[in-house]
Formats: sequence, structure tokens, C-alpha cells
Amino acid sequence: MSLSWLDLLVIGIYLAGTLALGIYISKLASRDMNAYFLAGKEIPWWALGVSNASGMFDIAGTMWLVSMCFVYGLKSAWLPWVWPIFNQVFLMVYLSVWLRRSNVMTGAQWLQTRFGTGKGAELCQLVVVIFAIVSAIGFIAYAFKGIGKFAAIFFPWQLSPDTYALIIFAVTTLYVIKGGMYSVVFTEVMQFVIMTVAAVAVGIIAINLVSPEQIQAATPPGWDNIWFGWQLELNWQGLIDSVNDKIQSDSLELIGLMVMMMLFKGVLFSMAGPVPNYDMQRILATRSPKEAAKMSGLVSLVMFFPRYMMVAGLTVLALVYMGPEIQAQGGAFDFEQILPYAINNFVPVGLTGLLIAGLLAAFMSTLAASLNAAPVYFVNDIYKRYFRPDADKGTYVRVSYLVSLVLVVVGIGFGLMLSSINDIMQWIFGALFGGYAAANLLKWHWWRFNAYGYFWGMISGLLASLCLPLLMPGTHPLFAFPVLLAISLAGSIIGTLMTQPEQEQVLCDFYRQVRPWGVWGPVRDNVLAADADFDPDTHPGRDMVNILVGMAWQICLVALPIYLVIQQWTEMAVALLLAVLTSWFLKKNWLDKLKD
Repeated sequence: MSLSWLDLLVIGIYLAGTLALGIYISKLASRDMNAYFLAGKEIPWWALGVSNASGMFDIAGTMWLVSMCFVYGLKSAWLPWVWPIFNQVFLMVYLSVWLRRSNVMTGAQWLQTRFGTGKGAELCQLVVVIFAIVSAIGFIAYAFKGIGKFAAIFFPWQLSPDTYALIIFAVTTLYVIKGGMYSVVFTEVMQFVIMTVAAVAVGIIAINLVSPEQIQAATPPGWDNIWFGWQLELNWQGLIDSVNDKIQSDSLELIGLMVMMMLFKGVLFSMAGPVPNYDMQRILATRSPKEAAKMSGLVSLVMFFPRYMMVAGLTVLALVYMGPEIQAQGGAFDFEQILPYAINNFVPVGLTGLLIAGLLAAFMSTLAASLNAAPVYFVNDIYKRYFRPDADKGTYVRVSYLVSLVLVVVGIGFGLMLSSINDIMQWIFGALFGGYAAANLLKWHWWRFNAYGYFWGMISGLLASLCLPLLMPGTHPLFAFPVLLAISLAGSIIGTLMTQPEQEQVLCDFYRQVRPWGVWGPVRDNVLAADADFDPDTHPGRDMVNILVGMAWQICLVALPIYLVIQQWTEMAVALLLAVLTSWFLKKNWLDKLKD
């Protein structure tokens, strides 16, 4: 593709502006570790929410969503449950409040509030640090693969995808390492504005260039129906034959079973709380528990409409105008390239530069968020604790620079070895996080669960997920999840029951501070015996209702922009009405009842 001078100018101004803004505010981050990793807990909740949404609006994930929407139509609205996207609902309803009440800097440090400071707690912190670093490397490799495939199509210089990825990584890494969370959040807010303008513009272009009749002619019956049965029942034969092969390779012919597996895995994973990445760091960086919940709720509200305007817009443009070309290519077509191909062919000069800048912003947000979240675990929970507990604040910040750089280098190394975005995405969200669920669900909801149970549950799940590609080659991560869950659950329960419970004082302090619901009867009785006026203020029934309504609210927010772009006005009106009703319910039954 040959970009115009205007497009290149827009991209150049964006990159220079991002770098300048990140470096300009970097002085705020160099005061101490709290300022570097949590921005001193001074940033407003709405800015953290927009920043979090920006970090999730990643380029590799957007390329995947476009390919899924192309193949599965409205039914693709359910497929992000594989991540699971509805974990944001669990966070906003109750888990963000629980986590923020701990008032710590990292997920590993949080474990001290739950398990105390003995040998078992040290083992817990060690395994969480390992998990945080391994998952960060996976996300970096994921971002590396996505940005390389994207840039190679758009930029006019004859460089390899990996070379482009290395150049863009260098720019992003510079301002992230220098500026910490201050740079990450402020640049991500700016980036989100750019992405939103570009995404909505793409949707409007698609509405103007594509009619409902053209979409109907280019897609099989049922493509525009969000509902499904056990069978997918989408037959692309005669339209784009290779899509049927894509469906088979995705293992989604039995879509009902796959969505049930996503729901089963997703609920358990969501109840486990956020993994030690950028999502958790933004919760810990809020000013209060109430603001942590509002921040998590804002993510879904601001992210879905612009993101799916772009996804649906690029999808229908590709379907109508590129369908014959894809059919002619047969099985050689790479569906992850639909997004860049559609931009290349249908977005006008000037807006192309803005859109590419927006997608670069999406990539840089994802990488920035991952890079800011992981080093704190090593610096705070390993280096500071075991090697230099008395070092000055500047030393810790400089070590953070070094750790960030090492993570980038290792992540790039893994990215160079991968061939597909889908490969790394399925491994991260299906396998690696599958080994995380059991131990982290139990830590919130069962008083008897102890540090040794957590350690053995985490280490068994992590090792099983790392060995999965070798022991079960070709197995879909969703179907491997029950195996990983069983291994991790067995490690958790055996490790717990073969060792002593945590000290009563530690459990009582945790319960009094966090006030979780679940199997906490003996601890609650002890707290009430010491303080008869203590009010646990738990409401699991209300939380569960809000979660169900919140999941329906999310699906409406996803379906609404897709129906708008494909111009199905009746369905769009229904989705809008349901979105308004569920929003009203959540305001009354969740937002208005939040407390600090």
C-alpha cells in the first residue's frame, strides 16, 4: 500500500505527540514506586476507566474480532466470552471493591492480607510473580505478532512484519519505561479519543457504501441472527467456500456447546478475580473502593460501541467488495488480514492516516499497559523484599526500567517464533488462564483455603498449562480447560487439607477489611464475637442478579453498533431499548448502592 503524504503526516504527528506527552509527564513517575506503578493513586476513576478500555482495544484482538464477525456474523458477539469479556461485570459488581479495600500495590502483595507472612505466603507471592511475568511475556508476543502483520500491509517501505514490529516496539517502550503509569494513563486517554473518532468514522463509511440488500446477498442465511442452537448452521458454500474450512478449524460447528464451555470457564475465571496484569493495577490505582467499581463499569460502557462500529464497518465492506476476491484465493486467504485489507481499499485519504494512528494507539496501549503492570511484581515482591530492602526510591525505579526492557526482549523472542495471532490468543486466554482459576476462586470464597493450597494450586495449574501443547497437541484450549481446572483444583484442595489453617488473627483481619461473601461462617462468627456491632454488609444474592443483568447489558452494547452498521433498524431499536433498561436497573441496584 502506498500511503499519501497526508496519511503519513497524521501518523508521524501522532507518534511524535504520544512520545512527547509520555516523556513530558514522566517526572511525576520518578518520585517513588507508588508514583511509578500506581500514579500515587491520584488519577480520577474515569481516566483510569478510559485508559483500561484503551488497553483492551488492542490491534491484534481487533483483527481477530473482524475475522470472527466476517465468518460468524452477529453470533460473533458471543465469542469474546472466551476471554471472558464479562469478567468486567464481575469486577464492577463486587470484585473491584474487594480488591481495592486491601490497599496494596500488587496482587502478590495482596496475598499477605489473605495468608499472612509465613513461608506459605512467601511461596504464594513467588508463584504469582512467576505467573505475572509469564502472562506479560505472552501478551507482549501477542502484540508483537499483531502489529507486525498490520504494519507490513500499510506502510510503504519494503520491510518485514517483524522489522516493523521492532520499530514500533522501540517507540512505545521508550515512553512507557520512562513514564510509568502516569505516561500510560494520559497517553491512553489521548489514544482512546483518536481510536473512537476513527472507529465511528469507519462505521459511517460502511453505512453509506453498503446497503442491507448487498450484505444479504454476500452472506448465508442466519448470518445476521444473533441467536443460535446447538449447530452453527452457517453454510458459505458458493459464496466463500474457504469460510467453511475456517469454521471447521475453529471447532465452532457445535457453537452451542462451545458457548456453554466459554460460559462455564468464564464464570469460574471471573469469580477468581483479575489476573496480575494492567486490569488489576488500575483497580489498585483508584482513590477508593467505590471508584474502583465505577472504573470497571465504565470500561464496557465506553469500549464496545466504537470498537464494534469499526469491527462491523470493516466486516461489511470486506464482505460486499472483497468477497469474490477471497473466493478466488481459495483456502490461501488469511482471515486475520481482513481488517488491513478493508482499510487499504475503502477508507479515504486522511482518514486512513487517522485510523492507522488509532490502531497504532490501540497496539501501543496494550503493550504499554502490560509493560507497566508486570515489572512491579518483580521489583516490589522479589528485588525489594529479598535483595535490596533498604535501597533508595530511585534505585527501585531504575530496576523497573531494566525489568521492563528484559520483558520486551523476551516477549519479542517468543513473538518471532509464532505464526498466528489466534495461536497465542487461544493459549493465553484458554490454557494459561485456565490454570489460574481454581486457586484464585477459592482464595476469595473459602475461609479454610490456605497459603500452601494456593501455592500448589497455582503451580500445578501453571505447569499443566505450559505442558499442555506438548501433552495434548491439537486440543482446543476450551476443551483442555476442565483438565487444567481439575489439576489445579486437586492441587489446591490437597495442599490445603494437608496443612494447617491460617492464623485466626490473619483471617479475621482479612474478613474485617475486605468483607467477602462465600464460605466464611467460622471467621465471621469470630469477628462478631470480638465486635458485636460489626456489619459484614455482604449481599451475594443482589450481586448475582446484577451480574446476570450486567452480562445482558454487555451483549446489548455489542449488538447495538453491529445492527446499526448493517442497518437492521428494528433489531437495533430492540437492542437500544434493552441497553437502556439494563442500564437503569444497574444504576438502581448497583451504582446507587455502592459504598466505600
